[in-house]
Amino acid sequence: MNERIETLAKAAGYDMINKAAMRALGFDVEKFAELFVRECIEQASIGNGHGNNQWDRALTFAAKNIKEHFGVEE
Repeated sequence: MNERIETLAKAAGYDMINKAAMRALGFDVEKFAELFVRECIEQASIGNGHGNNQWDRALTFAAKNIKEHFGVEE
């Protein structure tokens, strides 16, 4: 798990020591974090293509930074 995601999970009360018990309760924080981050990237990417090159570049840059920050692979 990406260190930043792990830090956020701990702050939200996720028990990093007992991951198996947490999963048994039906919650997979790693999968949740991945889905959440991918959704953010997708929303930034949707904004591209509106004819404003500066805006498009900014959204592409934001999506790239989100991927790098959270360690999301294609």
